[in-house]
Amino acid sequence: MLDPPMRAGPMSFASEMLASLRRFAEFSAAVLRAGTLALLTALPLAAPAQVNPLDGPVRFGILPLGGAFESRSDWDPLLAELSRAINRPVSVLSVNSYEALEQAIQRDEVDMAFLSGKMALDAVTQRRMKVVAQVVRHDGLPGYRALLLSRKAPPFNSLKNLLEQPDRWRLARGEKQSVSGFIVPQLQLFLPNHIAMETRFRSEIVGTHQATALAVANNEADVATNNTADFERFKTRFPAETERLQVLWESDLIPHAQIVVRREYTPELRKRVQAFLVAYGRGKGPRGDAERVVLKSLHDLAGFVAADNSSLQPAAKLAYQLAKQNAMTAQWVNDAAREARLQRIESGYAEQVSVLKDVSP
Repeated sequence: MLDPPMRAGPMSFASEMLASLRRFAEFSAAVLRAGTLALLTALPLAAPAQVNPLDGPVRFGILPLGGAFESRSDWDPLLAELSRAINRPVSVLSVNSYEALEQAIQRDEVDMAFLSGKMALDAVTQRRMKVVAQVVRHDGLPGYRALLLSRKAPPFNSLKNLLEQPDRWRLARGEKQSVSGFIVPQLQLFLPNHIAMETRFRSEIVGTHQATALAVANNEADVATNNTADFERFKTRFPAETERLQVLWESDLIPHAQIVVRREYTPELRKRVQAFLVAYGRGKGPRGDAERVVLKSLHDLAGFVAADNSSLQPAAKLAYQLAKQNAMTAQWVNDAAREARLQRIESGYAEQVSVLKDVSP
């Protein structure tokens, strides 16, 4: 006879019930997770909060003159007043090279800047900036001149010797974006004498105008590019070194530097910046006197005048002439290649001129 089936005791029955409840809970949680995932997949993701850089501090980029710290300390008093005038904080970006400032502008890390012709031209024609003002110097001239400096002592103290045997001379020059440190000497002196600055000299040092003048004074180079404005500043700061130097060559007048402001800023803000700059240093009394002291430390400036993009047309013409001169003196595989390059230069210049005619607020 078969034994009767055994009945589960109280503890066994409770264990089975708990196991069943656990399985039900796990199944329910899985269903809930799947439903939640499906719901999240179906819903659009919330966009992260966007920070508008135009609402933050105005970031002012400074063209390097002496050193980064020196340039910043010279500009600090004026920028503090500008901050109060436009009711916006102003921060400073002071760098050691033209290239570093140019890259910062391209990365949209600069909202306003003090730039010489070529850099201002690039910032405007790339549609990042608009010109609001141009600097004025105490001498009243509408520009400044590029210089070549050498030591007074022979043998490297003659322009004739320099042009006849450049490969014996050590050159100290500015960066390629520098109008007086590279573009104008190359265009007006060296290329017409079949000398390319980058390749014909024994060696070269690239730096600020202060650094190039010191290099020649300290016999680390034989000739340096410079300009009348920076050399005047150099004379006051380095009188002993200045005594060792002489001017070998001067260029034609070069238009003064510009203040440019980010294109995305409202016309109202750009006008407030322009109004502040034009009025700075023009007042009477102690405040006006203090502002004029600040301006004098800034490259011996007398102040600013209102300007727009059209003020960069001379800079565009200089860049065009240099590009054309380079194309004409370069070696080409055939005449067609040279002609194609010249046509690109012509069309690029025409496009720049068109952009510079945009003088809207």
